[in-house]
Amino acid sequence: MSESRTDTSLMGALRPWFRLLGRRRGRLAGGVGLMALTLASAIGLLALSGWFITATALTGLLLAAGVAATLDVYVPGGGIRFFAVTRTVARYLERLYNHDTVLRLLADLRARLFGVLAGLDGQALSRRRASDWLNRLTADIDTLDSLYLRLLAPAGTGLLAILGLSGFLAFFAPWVGLFTGVLLLAGWLWLTLGQARLGLRASRAQVVEMEALRGRLMEQLQGQAELEAYGSLSSHRRALEHHEARLYRGQRHLGTLVALGNALVSLLVGVAMLLALWLAAQAWQAGDLSGPLMVMMPLAMLAMSEALAALPAAFTWLGATWGAAERLNELEARAESAVVPPAAAREASTLPAGPLGAELAGVTLHYPGALVPALENVSLSLAPGERLALCGASGAGKSSVAGLLLGQLRSDRGGVALGGLDLEAWPEAARQARVAALTQRIDLLDDSLAANLRLAAPDAEEARLWQALAWVGLDGWTETLSDGLATRIGEGGSRLSGGQGRRLALARLHLRDPDLVILDEPFAGLDADTVATLSARLDAWLEGRTVLYLVHQIEEGGAFAPPGVDRQLTLVEGRLA
Repeated sequence: MSESRTDTSLMGALRPWFRLLGRRRGRLAGGVGLMALTLASAIGLLALSGWFITATALTGLLLAAGVAATLDVYVPGGGIRFFAVTRTVARYLERLYNHDTVLRLLADLRARLFGVLAGLDGQALSRRRASDWLNRLTADIDTLDSLYLRLLAPAGTGLLAILGLSGFLAFFAPWVGLFTGVLLLAGWLWLTLGQARLGLRASRAQVVEMEALRGRLMEQLQGQAELEAYGSLSSHRRALEHHEARLYRGQRHLGTLVALGNALVSLLVGVAMLLALWLAAQAWQAGDLSGPLMVMMPLAMLAMSEALAALPAAFTWLGATWGAAERLNELEARAESAVVPPAAAREASTLPAGPLGAELAGVTLHYPGALVPALENVSLSLAPGERLALCGASGAGKSSVAGLLLGQLRSDRGGVALGGLDLEAWPEAARQARVAALTQRIDLLDDSLAANLRLAAPDAEEARLWQALAWVGLDGWTETLSDGLATRIGEGGSRLSGGQGRRLALARLHLRDPDLVILDEPFAGLDADTVATLSARLDAWLEGRTVLYLVHQIEEGGAFAPPGVDRQLTLVEGRLA
């Protein structure tokens, strides 16, 4: 993807996606072949029908005039039926085959981009809102999927049809094939390059406007209560209506350009038909062409409308495809630039065993666009088996420390070590297996209780899942559910209370066997009785492990104090106090 960072031209932006299409070149060629067969059948049907009707009429006139004449009606009649059936079958197969191909391409595109998003660290993800990332994964991909079905395949098939028909007509009357071919080629160039140039700016703007509209809409939906409470809903709606108006204006402008292109298609085909008729009539008068062939040529031209009809709309919106490709290329380039070449990964046998110590040495971390660093020259160490409480107000930098230890963030300066080794020297799988965290944000899937628990231990048997639920006191409640462990918990755990969701996350953590545990306010949202029960169990489970507590403050003897704290440090605005 290196060219995507330096080449912003149309071909430079689309080149990586051409390579992706090239992985399915066999299917793409098959789809183009079906489109070409459909178009050839349409041209053959009109041309042969015109020839046959004219030849039949002339033969009838000769017989009426008493002149002996014969006409084989079986061969052209069979040809007409062949072209009619072939066109219908080929059109059906082409639609079925090409749409299946597009769905496969969509799967390729979305899987590729989802992998890129999943590989971004917290700093890169913080550059944009979640709605912006979703827009790239859905709207931009949907725009880019037209690259084959609406742009490349119709344009290529149309060009082949022009060359093929011109050559066919030139075989009978060279001047007819030459002049109509030149006219149709000029029209094809305008319907592709000309229409693309006319709609380039407006169609590219549509991508930006659509992203702005979706982002504004998501803000309004998510902040509906706050907007109403502070009386700002009406002003927010006016801003939303402003984006809609700009989007509609752009769509109307592009619709006008598409209508112009459609009118030009009709005009082009009409002029080409008249030109073919006039030139063929000249050849007929000169005795170089028979009457049926003279009629066949302009009728064959009429079929070119089917070859050119899809071009105006597709190429008027080419700028949207270009813009979507640039945005996706930017995303991939950002993912590549975010990857730091790791140090040589250690073998599992050489990694330290037992409880893992951790160390931050002079770490500075600055989020993109933030006014101040999240962490500034922070140095702290966590001894193996130690339980350290890192205190601080919201925004002090506690979650940033956790993100660094989990490998989700990378420091701007300073180093992060785990078990005495630089974090980059750890294989990702080994680090994920030996470091676990319970953060403030609990990610629960719209799936069963069992599936959400197995995120921590995919191979865990049901007995082990029940043990984890019993550890957090959710086993009795689960037994009352009609579906038990198969009960779905809703999107984001919407069918659970906040306390149940927190305990489910604790049960998921219990299924792991980590050597370093990071607990961010582990008892948040739980009542005092539940905390009293869980605290003793958590204390026993943490025995022999290294623990980093992230808390606002510790109240000595408080019911919600984390168990067994050996030492505490305090962060104030990204610095250790």
